[in-house]
Amino acid sequence: MESELKDLNPKSHQPDPIDDGSSAKDDRPLLKPDAAAAVIPPPPVSAATIEELEKKFAAYVRSDVYGTMGRGELPWTEKLLLGIAFFTLLPVRVAVVMTILVVYYLVCRVCTMCLAPNREEGAGQEDYAHMSGWRRAVIVRAGKFFSRAILFVLGFYWINETYQFNDQSRGEHGSGLLPTHPPTQSTSVLALTHFSDGSVVLTLDFPLKRSVARLPIVGLISKCLGCVYVQRESKSSDFKGVSGIVNERIREAHQDKSAPMMLLFPEGTTTNGDFILPFKTGAFLAKAPVLPVILRYPYQRFSPAWDTISGVRHVILLFCQFVNYLEVMRLPVYYPSQQEKDDPKLYADNVRRLMASEGNLTMSDIGLAEKRIYHAALNGNNRLPSVLHRKDE
Repeated sequence: MESELKDLNPKSHQPDPIDDGSSAKDDRPLLKPDAAAAVIPPPPVSAATIEELEKKFAAYVRSDVYGTMGRGELPWTEKLLLGIAFFTLLPVRVAVVMTILVVYYLVCRVCTMCLAPNREEGAGQEDYAHMSGWRRAVIVRAGKFFSRAILFVLGFYWINETYQFNDQSRGEHGSGLLPTHPPTQSTSVLALTHFSDGSVVLTLDFPLKRSVARLPIVGLISKCLGCVYVQRESKSSDFKGVSGIVNERIREAHQDKSAPMMLLFPEGTTTNGDFILPFKTGAFLAKAPVLPVILRYPYQRFSPAWDTISGVRHVILLFCQFVNYLEVMRLPVYYPSQQEKDDPKLYADNVRRLMASEGNLTMSDIGLAEKRIYHAALNGNNRLPSVLHRKDE
């Protein structure tokens, strides 16, 4: 997992357009102190300033025992528990998770023997998305088993799944919810609330940073899952190609029951789990039905939400927590009206309002640009480019 903290270079920084497959470039961390800040430590942020920032950027505020950015002062009991877990639980979990990934990698290697990968011209894509027959069956079944095994090793011993069944009438925009049984693989798009990447199931297509494809072990696994590789923050020549691949996959899954679903996080960045950000339209351009899913991580000590905390710190503290909890709420498949098909933004907004209502989430109008501002302010970096203050479309 790469850190989500990125370099704030005023000359090269642009707002992130999307994180759901309709965007393109990102191989750098989201926020990272610049060279000058590395030499000269930033001044401490006052309590009054932090309180003001937390009111403005409430969607990214941590409220667990570890405090802002996971750097808060801990009570001695928490330090003791963390120390014990760090030297006992952490190494065991790392070893077991790596073993599971290696075994799944070997499964993927066997399934791809004598099979050439698909290559998308002009988009830099290489994957095994169209793998079928026994190969696809083995990849999916092994992925389900190993993904649940990883969650179990990380302390997610019980996962509470609930299904919402209702048959509401069509809303003010002509949209409607139809009663549905627990979703099958024929549902084309799975739209999740995005406040942690730790619960992604290893059986679905989903967008990933292009750098992941070059990593050992997980690179081949991502190709076997048919992941679409995107590069954030750059509208390069392959931007339309990536967006086109995502929508092509969604349409294919809508028409072919054997095709894998596309997993998307339409908010574009992670939150603390109490808020829901504006949705990007990438998941809704294909005009296909969407299965909304709401994730919750109840906690007592450490919040698994990835908001204002570095990737390395997040992973270490997550691995050191003895028990983690995950709740999954699946809403009925959302079938767009003709008006929503003609207006993807309306479609995205209506699905977002539904998820906010059913999940008791607070709607916030801030986005990734504001998250960067908040991160930088907490790090004592006030030299921000003005482009960060614009809403990313």
